[in-house]
Amino acid sequence: MKKIICFVLISMLAVSCKDDDTIETTSIEISFANKINSQNIELNTGVYQTTLGESYSINELKYIISNISFIKDNGEIFTYPVEDSYFLVDEEVPSSKIISLENIPVANYKKIKFGIGVDQSNYPLNGVDNFVPTAEESLMHWSWSAGYIFFKIEGEYSSTGDQPDENFLFHIGSHGTNLDNYKTVELSSNFGFDLTENKLISIEADLSKLFNAVYDIRIEDKPDIQVDPVNAPKIAENVSQLFSSVPFSSTE
Repeated sequence: MKKIICFVLISMLAVSCKDDDTIETTSIEISFANKINSQNIELNTGVYQTTLGESYSINELKYIISNISFIKDNGEIFTYPVEDSYFLVDEEVPSSKIISLENIPVANYKKIKFGIGVDQSNYPLNGVDNFVPTAEESLMHWSWSAGYIFFKIEGEYSSTGDQPDENFLFHIGSHGTNLDNYKTVELSSNFGFDLTENKLISIEADLSKLFNAVYDIRIEDKPDIQVDPVNAPKIAENVSQLFSSVPFSSTE
């Protein structure tokens, strides 16, 4: 009888310990707002100025967000499952600018980290079949090359600052191992990313920095940049500097 009682107590203790070890998780959303001069960009109609005196309008804006992870103060990292961690942000599709994530451990994170594009370790998206159709349907894939377009912007420009009337396009991606334009972005903030109280992370992309964040880009110099080992990396570097986190209370 004593053996039975001991066995029951041990079993109850084991279950209790297992319950204590259960990690609380939550679902969150990450919103992306594409802005210029603190205002949401206006496709087709908005006209903007670069610091080099050119004017431009935007007809299409898309980019791939990938490999999302959250970092605590102590350096502990939670990485979202890679096979579910590829998303397309399309300015023309409002729903695409809100990324929904599930089963995130509840914690007060100090930083969020994500990629722009597809990293070499998972290129060309082997095992991520759920994202491939999205990339192809959205024309974020070069059919003539084993590569994905990580960042796409198309529009019109004027080198003199007048009404834009000349076409330009930047299609930035990697091409095998010869031209790797994958970039990572790591954002921190004074207010933190406290998922114990908030379920929304707001991120803004300042598109004006596309032309001057690290490198000064004059559209007229080369209005069509795609498989370009000189200019594409400059655009990619500028793209990595577009993003910033804003307080949870911020709205578009």
